[in-house]
Amino acid sequence: MHPARRTITFTESVIREMTRIANQHEAVNLAQGFPDFPMPEPMKDAACAAIHGDINQYAVTWGSSALRIAIAEKYRRWYDMEVDHDREVTVTCGATEAMAAVFLALIDPGDEVIVLEPFYENYGPDAILAGAHPTFVPLERPHWTLDLDRLAKAFTKRTKAIILNTPHNPTGRVFTRAEMTMIAELCIKHDVWAITDEIYEHIRYAGAHHVMATWPEMRKRTITISGLSKTFSCTGWRLGYTVAPEDQTAAIRKVHDFLTVGAPAPLQAAGAVGMRFDADYYNHMALDYRSRRSVLCDALSDAGFTFAQPEGAYYVLADFSGLSDMDDVTFAKWMIEEIGVATVPGSSFYSNKGMGRNLVRFAFCKKYETLKRAAERLSTIRASV
Repeated sequence: MHPARRTITFTESVIREMTRIANQHEAVNLAQGFPDFPMPEPMKDAACAAIHGDINQYAVTWGSSALRIAIAEKYRRWYDMEVDHDREVTVTCGATEAMAAVFLALIDPGDEVIVLEPFYENYGPDAILAGAHPTFVPLERPHWTLDLDRLAKAFTKRTKAIILNTPHNPTGRVFTRAEMTMIAELCIKHDVWAITDEIYEHIRYAGAHHVMATWPEMRKRTITISGLSKTFSCTGWRLGYTVAPEDQTAAIRKVHDFLTVGAPAPLQAAGAVGMRFDADYYNHMALDYRSRRSVLCDALSDAGFTFAQPEGAYYVLADFSGLSDMDDVTFAKWMIEEIGVATVPGSSFYSNKGMGRNLVRFAFCKKYETLKRAAERLSTIRASV
């Protein structure tokens, strides 16, 4: 007996694999995008209070009222977007589950889904698990710009959705208003869903975060996905959510119910506290990440990597071809074993693996001492390669 054919077409997460290898070699882990510093104290206190208050049974399947109300208020406050917390918000086990639930709820076998590449590694498998066919449109190097003519040609009669991630993982691009407008026009023209991954919405250093659902005619055809993991440095809490029109929310909730039943109840209570933080929290967070970005980018430049300065998120997708003619997987493993710094091979973000052959991704969501330790090790590359 063999596994289902769908599982043969994709591999396990390369990102998580690199973390395991890093742990084996005691390397500085700049591969996986999780902070190694504490999350906000008020949220920790709220989680402890919820646990001690015996909030330890199932919450409402699609999310506690307190968290859904806080999410709706956040969208009204930040984006002037009216959201019905009862009919349009679903809390999930992380944005990862949210994306899978959306695919399974809205995409039929044989549908085409447009994915911009390089892409977060889950999008391709999500499409495959839903029986869909991903159509990949590459961002143009060196500044990861979007060729709108090329994008327009990717739409066909079978296109059901486009996945849009901004700020973008792994490149750090923040898409412009003009780019968002063109994408919206294409979605309207072809009657296509825009499924937006906005998990890094508050981590920006240039540009603004444009919420596709606020564009004219796009509220009824946009599925917004975000979460608390990156904003509040709590990736292990697994709190994500979707904001979608009522009919589509009903379908998403059915899938979500049978995937995971619901997200952890006491952590949802704490999440509602975080969602009500004021602008000072977000501004401080962005400035702090800007400083961390400088530490890593300076070290990468000095070591001989080339890259576009990220405008958002907390990754650098760097070209190492000036240092080595190894392929990306070999180079990434060599970096762990010989330099003591873990990265993610660039090919894991591409459908055509050759397009990422000279790239590796670094994450700078780390303590300053972690980044400085990585910088010291990176300084030895030229002498070691």
